[in-house]
Amino acid sequence: MSLRQFRAPALVGVAALALLTAYLLHLGLDIRQARDGYLAQCRPQGDCTRALAQFAADYENLLLFLAALLGLVPAVVGMFWGAPLIARELEAGTHRLVWNQSVTRRRWLLVKLLVVGVGSMTAAGVASLLLTWAASPVDAVADARFSTVVFGARNIAPIAYAAFAFVFGAVVGLLTRRTLPAMAMTVLAILVVQFAVPNLVRPHLMPPVTVDRAMTEDAINEARALGSITNGATVRGITVRDAWVTDVSDLRTRAGRTLDSRTFNDCLSAPDDPAVPASGRFGAAARCLGDLDLHVEITYQPHRRYWPFQFLESGLYLLAAGLLTLFGLWRIQRRIT
Repeated sequence: MSLRQFRAPALVGVAALALLTAYLLHLGLDIRQARDGYLAQCRPQGDCTRALAQFAADYENLLLFLAALLGLVPAVVGMFWGAPLIARELEAGTHRLVWNQSVTRRRWLLVKLLVVGVGSMTAAGVASLLLTWAASPVDAVADARFSTVVFGARNIAPIAYAAFAFVFGAVVGLLTRRTLPAMAMTVLAILVVQFAVPNLVRPHLMPPVTVDRAMTEDAINEARALGSITNGATVRGITVRDAWVTDVSDLRTRAGRTLDSRTFNDCLSAPDDPAVPASGRFGAAARCLGDLDLHVEITYQPHRRYWPFQFLESGLYLLAAGLLTLFGLWRIQRRIT
């Protein structure tokens, strides 16, 4: 019965997945052909760094868009497959027909969760596998695997996201017993979770590495921006080779105190010396700050921890899905009229 009820949503999902599969297979072959073309042009000179950087830049925006699109799959699954699953039955009263037969409430709920849940995880897994394969030549060059959008659209993490979103939606439907409110609450909650976990939870899944870096003139010119909307003495866009930087402290003096905003702003407005013109992104400002013997504290996660992070975050979502399933089984036995 669960399979028959899920047939229409499953057919829609299969059709969408088929279109996505065809596109990603085409895109993956196109990316590999483009990479081979760039390599053929640069290998005679012996340095392919610039060519490969251009190759990655050619596909960067498109792959980010596809990753963001895949990132919406859990919310869509929770909204359209999870939330109506139980709420629609309770709203229409059709659950009474099943419960008056030999099927227990818990078995009825568990079968529904398993059948549609496996379908949700399979769809997310296939989409993730295809996008991971298609984007792998670009990912190898860009090395941005810990990027918020990219991390959540590659390998095994999307499977766990879909499982959690589906079960969450089903439990919300069980509690509200109304389809439309359950769908609205589910999509809103899943989007909040998808924003909160990468920013508040993921950086702390493993103890980070912390180092001090002297902010010389060259180091400051390597940053992407100086200052903040609060006029704090900050540098933004500091990178560490083969690492995901999770936090950078304010500029600090040799004594460990935060550089005062007045001195910082004075350096930002420092005039250039005509006799010795400053170079680099920030020019005279970088020279002024570099002369103050400043440093920052950088917190980062090495890229070699990528797979442990994938497993830890996936396990976190699957654990949440399991706990929600247990709560749903308890709740349906307690009070559903």
